[in-house]
Amino acid sequence: MIAKEDLKKMDASALKSEAESLRRELFNLRLGLLTGQVKDTSQFKKIRCQIARILTLAQKEQQHRGNVKKS
Repeated sequence: MIAKEDLKKMDASALKSEAESLRRELFNLRLGLLTGQVKDTSQFKKIRCQIARILTLAQKEQQHRGNVKKS
């Protein structure tokens, strides 16, 4: 997992690629759950929260860029 401070330093494209990577990881966890390979089910919540954190930061950055251009 990437620290919140490190996420804040990333640009929009890096955030997008990190979110995509986490979505793939979540998908693989779901497949692992179906096959009985997942022992730590708390990973689902952790990854979903991390994806939400990344998307929130990306949205804030996009809003900030929009406000700066209007000024």
